[in-house]
Amino acid sequence: MANSGLQLLGFILSLVGLAATISATFMVQWKKQSQSKAHRVYEGLWMTCSGNERTTCDPHDSVLKLPPEVQATRAVLLFSILLSAVAVMISIVGMKCTHFMDAKPSSKSLAALIGGILFMSSGLLTIIITSWYVKMIVNSSQQTHRLQSLEFGKAVFVSGFGGFLTMGGGAFLSCRRCSKRQAAQSISSNHLLPTAIPKSNYV
Repeated sequence: MANSGLQLLGFILSLVGLAATISATFMVQWKKQSQSKAHRVYEGLWMTCSGNERTTCDPHDSVLKLPPEVQATRAVLLFSILLSAVAVMISIVGMKCTHFMDAKPSSKSLAALIGGILFMSSGLLTIIITSWYVKMIVNSSQQTHRLQSLEFGKAVFVSGFGGFLTMGGGAFLSCRRCSKRQAAQSISSNHLLPTAIPKSNYV
């Protein structure tokens, strides 16, 4: 039961991390630029919003005209979400609280391990691309004019938080040590049962 609870905890953490990654991917506040005290420009992966009190948003027209950090971040995050989606389906099959492949415990444990590894890979990709995006923003802010304040927005923190949650949840899911220990206990109990039954017949 302890191993089943650990898997369920890891699965929930991974789902929360996936939801945070999806939210960050479509958020506008990836890059914030203050051209004056009132006028601000927010640049996301899919659109740019600007204005004073009223904000207007325009989607990116061409992918080729986008900065390289936006193109790379968009592609890697979409691939990370795809990996997590595959990991969700595989993990549901391999978790002990489900009834898929109950007749094949070794295959079920392997499915949970693969799902956990996919979750960890997805979270690691999210963390790497988010850190690289932050580095690019810092380098760009050092080259911009002093009147223009360039900094990263809230989506960066949401993306990093989602990546760490997904990676941590995958680590819990791929805990094969617990499943091996539980399997060893079940095997040892099965070996003890035949020896105990014949002794009771002689009494």
